[in-house]
Amino acid sequence: MLDLTGKTIALLKGGPGNERTVSLKTAESVAEALRSVGANVVEVDVTGPEFDVPADTFIAMNLIHGTFGEDGQLQAILESRGIRYTGAGVLSSRICFDKAQSKDKFIAADVPTPRSQNYVLDGPEPLAIGLPLVSKPPREGSSVGVSICRTEDDLTKALVEAKKFGSSTLVEDFVEGKELTIGILGDKVLPIIHIEPVEGFYDINNKYPWMNGTGKTLYHCPAELDAETTKRVQDAAMAAFKSCGTEVYGRVDIMLRASDNAPFVLEINTIPGMTSSSLLPKAARAVGIEFPELCTRIIELSLTARP
Repeated sequence: MLDLTGKTIALLKGGPGNERTVSLKTAESVAEALRSVGANVVEVDVTGPEFDVPADTFIAMNLIHGTFGEDGQLQAILESRGIRYTGAGVLSSRICFDKAQSKDKFIAADVPTPRSQNYVLDGPEPLAIGLPLVSKPPREGSSVGVSICRTEDDLTKALVEAKKFGSSTLVEDFVEGKELTIGILGDKVLPIIHIEPVEGFYDINNKYPWMNGTGKTLYHCPAELDAETTKRVQDAAMAAFKSCGTEVYGRVDIMLRASDNAPFVLEINTIPGMTSSSLLPKAARAVGIEFPELCTRIIELSLTARP
């Protein structure tokens, strides 16, 4: 394993987007883990393009979820400055962050994914997806702005909500079944996690109960699935990851349809959460990769991807 003793790691945290609070929490956990293996950790609170990292930075660890950190902007700035960084590169970050673009990649690669429409909110084209459906902003993370619509009233409210995030919304067929997520670390597919919210769906309240104290979710890792279904789900996750050219690590969200155990890929998270309640660390721990080793492996794989 890569020796990080004495090496300066710049932790880029915060960001200007809706997931700033989650990023700051992620940085707390990662900073502690990297310091435990001897790294010299310098935390950098990023609020926009103007930020500084130490001159002796070995690598910048990008921990900014969502806008600016996960959409290729930060990666492009770091490359222009000649600073090595963790995770997906500029192009794959752009593709994965935009749910409409990644959906096109899934379809081109025959990755199973729900039927969808990039619906222009005040445009001339009619809505082609019937109820029940899911409306989600194409360029937000942590389920920000996501609405499950079972009735016309739900849909009306969802489209009003969608206007807060842009001029269009990605509308998908609703898949009834289990919510699954699959971590990928290099060429290794981690154990499947079955996400079971106690109430509602896996929205930001249920993802991060420490933010508001209201959500509650049960996690089953590894998910209780038969061997054939497990392989089908993991193969779909890796196929989605490869279809977008994603590097280093990530987490693929999948719905497993109840009627026939068919997997449907929803999206790829290129900078998944790394807090105490986050899913990638849970999956890694299930195969004996403790948190400090996970952080170190991400750095090592990033250096291999971009020497």
